[in-house]
Amino acid sequence: MVLIEVFGTGCVKCRRMLKNVEIAVRDLKIDADVHKIEDLDAMIDRGVMLTPALYVDGEAKVVGHVPCVEDIKQILLGEK
Repeated sequence: MVLIEVFGTGCVKCRRMLKNVEIAVRDLKIDADVHKIEDLDAMIDRGVMLTPALYVDGEAKVVGHVPCVEDIKQILLGEK
């Protein structure tokens, strides 16, 4: 199972990131545990300084912008 974390405060970009992640996971039919983290203390503890941020299995993959669904698919497939 893949652990996917989307860090963000709930702004439009953060919600878009979560939606794109959900679409990518559904399209790829992968077994993933997707978490939306909005708690500022949790973000600081993880070193997230810009949002939205996408972490896959504990590793930062995208910070500060919203990737398209196709880019997220590539990340999840290990191609990026």
